[in-house]
Formats: sequence, structure tokens, C-alpha cells
Amino acid sequence: MDIFFELQWIGFIITFFGTLFLIGEVLVNMRGFFGLLGIGFITVYFAAYVQSGSFILMLIIYFVGLLLIIIDGKVVNDGTLATLGLASMLTAVALAAPDFTSGLYAVLGVLLGSGASFFFLKVFKKREMWTKLALKDQLTKEAGYNSMNMDYELLLGQEGVTLNDLRPVGTIKINNKDYSAVSDGQWVEKGSKVKVVQVDGTKVLVEKIS
Repeated sequence: MDIFFELQWIGFIITFFGTLFLIGEVLVNMRGFFGLLGIGFITVYFAAYVQSGSFILMLIIYFVGLLLIIIDGKVVNDGTLATLGLASMLTAVALAAPDFTSGLYAVLGVLLGSGASFFFLKVFKKREMWTKLALKDQLTKEAGYNSMNMDYELLLGQEGVTLNDLRPVGTIKINNKDYSAVSDGQWVEKGSKVKVVQVDGTKVLVEKIS
């Protein structure tokens, strides 16, 4: 078994599948099955290459990185924490590797595993991490809903200003009234002028005025 782990490329296989399943668990709803597989692979990797004194530390660094990616997807949604999280995961597997070449293999495994995990979206049910954040719920008359406030329909075509960054959700002010609004997937800075281009129930879609 020790000879098996002496192969420099084996770290690539382990980190690839570990990251593949962990990120996959974040993206699709597999009821924890992918998460358990991912934790198993990553635990084997660190147990094989890290001394007992640093084993827990390396695991913490790796999973803190994964946690940052999750927080970015569910709360911040601007990519900053996700980038820091990925860097943390890469640092952990690189430091744990017994030599430089093995470290490169392990880093490559994390990168390719992260990218490959998105293919799960084409096969399994997507985990609705951003549903509430992006205001995707449709409150349409056709679906049997009545408008919660007729004033919202009067906002169509009106201009306002953002009170905070829309990433893509935030708050805007129109006619001295504050409204929750969402941009069309764009990050709109605080203080920008925006125009209401669509109103669907209480969902207000805006675009930045150039």
C-alpha cells in the first residue's frame, strides 16, 4: 500500500475525485452521498502524506476553502470568497504533498475536479442555492397570484438609484421609496442610476443606465 502512495501521480487521482464529489455535492442535490465520497477521498489523501501533527490542520485549511466557496454561492455571490476558497484548497493539497511534482499533480487534481463537477448539473437535479437570493419565484397572475401591491406595476419604466451594490440583489430608491430589486445577473455599484425594465409581482428587474 505504501508503494501505491509513492506514485507521484496518485495524488492527482485522489484530489480529483475528492474535489469532484465535494463541489458536486454543493451543486446538485445528492443527499450527502457525494459529500461522503469527497470527504473520504480527501481524508485518505491527507492521511497518506501528512504527519499526524499536521493532519488536522491541513484538513481544516482544505475544508475552510470549501466553506468559503459555499458561502460565496449562497450569500455573497461575487466570486471573491470562492477565489480565496479555491486558493486555500490548493494550498492545503500542495503543502501536504511529499515533493514538488506530487504537489503539482495534487493541485491539478483540485482544479480539474472543480471544473468537472459542473457536469453533474447536466445529469442530476440542481441544488437551488440561489433561488431565494435571485428572486426566481414567479408571482404571476397566470399562476393564480394577485399582485401584492399594485404600486409595483407602476414602477415599470421608471428610473431610480441603487442604495447598495446589486450582486445581483439589492435595494433601490424610486420616488423616495425603497424597493428590493434584482439586476439581470450583473453587479451594479451603489449609487448607480437604474431603470425598471420588468415587474413580475413584487420582483423588480432593473438595468443600469449608461
